[in-house]
Parts: sequence; structure tokens; C-alpha cells
Amino acid sequence: MQKRLMPIELDNYKPLRDIVFETLREAIIAGQLRPGERLMEVQIAEELGVSRTPVREAIRKLELEGFVVMVPRKGAYVAGISIKDITDVFEIRRALEGLAAELAAERMTEEELDELEGIMASTAETAEQLDVVSAVDMDTGFHQVLYEASRNERLSGMLYHLREQIHRFRTQSLGRPGRLERAVVEHRGIVEALRGRDSDMARQLAEQHIDNAESELLDVFQEEDLKEEEGS
Repeated sequence: MQKRLMPIELDNYKPLRDIVFETLREAIIAGQLRPGERLMEVQIAEELGVSRTPVREAIRKLELEGFVVMVPRKGAYVAGISIKDITDVFEIRRALEGLAAELAAERMTEEELDELEGIMASTAETAEQLDVVSAVDMDTGFHQVLYEASRNERLSGMLYHLREQIHRFRTQSLGRPGRLERAVVEHRGIVEALRGRDSDMARQLAEQHIDNAESELLDVFQEEDLKEEEGS
């Protein structure tokens, strides 16, 4: 593993293992640590400026969240993702996102609706500027507000973990021509249903939004496969 991790800054309010976990997770999401790459405890500990214990604990947590796979007698590796993985995640996410939207339509406040409107307007601006990285952050914020507005913490937590499992690929899918603009239109429809307190429509539009996101991501994978075939 090439050296690419910076020494971490200690936070008095967080356990060291949590800081190491967040650092490694962000490195995986950002592509600094790539699928199939072996995670060497000693090297990671040296680069982050910590002992091996919090690194070992962080890797175990990453395994539980699907970011790392443990290979017997070989060690820990950054998890890859297959088309089956994607369809499995989106199958679950479609149902849960629909439920979250349905509950949010019944339970969210006017302030939360205004917040969604604000995020949507900012996302539209980034789409015009083709700022995909910022758009991904805003899209994440939009969905997080929706999850929290469901007033169901377990549902929100499950959706967060599902979203994180495919987060590292979202820049590629949202970067496809026209996808950001389409996502803004889809968000607008969801917000209109939420503001109208139409729970059935909110569920339907949220499910369609997830279906569209899955299609875009699968297209990205198919394009990558074609490039590999052409290059081989």
C-alpha cells in the first residue's frame, strides 16, 4: 500500500478508534484506498501516527459496515463491489427510502421542508457549474434531512449505512451527462409531494428516484467493463 494517509489530529471528544475508523472510511470513499487493496495495520498506524490497536479496531468496524473483507490467513482488504452487490443494496434501499418519504410526509416540519428547498436550489446551482463533488455532498444532505424527518431513528440508521456502502461510486454516477439535472427534477417532485402531505406520492417518487440512481450506477459499471475489454 502506497503512503497516502496523513497523520490524524486528535479530538478530545472522540475515541481514537472512531477517528481512525472515520479516516479510513473517508479514504476508501474518496478512492485513496482502492478495492482489492490490502490494509496493513503496521503501515497504517505509522502513517496516521497511532498505535496498531485503534487501527485493528477500526478495520473490524469497517468489516461490519461492508467496507473491508477479511481473507483467512491473508488479512484485510478494501471490499470491492459487484453488480449483485449494487442490486442487493438498491433493492433494500428502494423499500426503505420509500418508507422514509412516506413517514416524512406525515411527520416533517415546515422548517425541514424549507431546508430541503434550500438544498435543492443549491444543488441546481452546482449542476449548472458542473461541480459534481459539491453536488454529491448536497445530495447526501437532502436525503439525510428526509431520513431524519421520518422520526424513525432505526430506519434513518439503516439507510445511512446502505448509502455509505455505495457512496464511493456516486461521484461517477452523478457525473454522467444530465444526471445532476434529472436528480434535481426528481428531488423537486419529492418535495412537492412532501409539502402537499401526500404520503403515497412521496413514497412512489422516492422509490422511482432510487430506481433511477441504480440504473445510472449500473451504466457506469457496464461502461467500465467495456473499457477494460477494449484495453485488454
